[in-house]
Amino acid sequence: MKFVAGASLPTEWGAFTIHGFEDPDTGKEHVALVMGEPDGDAPVLCRVHSECLTGDALFSLRCDCGPQLRYAMQQIAKEGRGMILYLRQEGRGIGLLNKIRAYALQDEGADTVEANEQLGFLADGREYQICKPMLEHFGVKSLRLLTNNPRKVMALEALGYAVVERVPIHTGYNPHNEDYLAVKARKLGHLPRSD
Repeated sequence: MKFVAGASLPTEWGAFTIHGFEDPDTGKEHVALVMGEPDGDAPVLCRVHSECLTGDALFSLRCDCGPQLRYAMQQIAKEGRGMILYLRQEGRGIGLLNKIRAYALQDEGADTVEANEQLGFLADGREYQICKPMLEHFGVKSLRLLTNNPRKVMALEALGYAVVERVPIHTGYNPHNEDYLAVKARKLGHLPRSD
């Protein structure tokens, strides 16, 4: 992973810096949004977020990705220190056009896991080893991970990071994504909201 450049990124929640990285093996570009100083001994509040154009930028109600991203930015801004690793892994790693194909299969009755598998993909093909060089770049040692996905916790621990706390994200629920969120909990091991 090659660091390319960093620049200021003012947002409605405060001033972040955006850092660009390029994976020479895949040509994919990933970014880290950082507030404050992430290095040091104190665990960093961190969200590992896979790209979701439909949810993050087009405000789709089919998923909870956009609200989770905004919530993570708000929480980091509230603390004044933290980071979001924004990974280019659209559709749990299948890409944007295949994600639209998966949506079409879901419109016909498949669930989100079945749709990916019907297209010949894993239910979740995301990879997290790309986080390691990004975290190393900032000197991060330990994390407080904003996620409902225990697999992310295990993946980062397997990379050698101490995840001292899993910080749940309970936002983005709506009538259009109830089945999607239930499938994530039942088939992918995501932790449901506790209320």
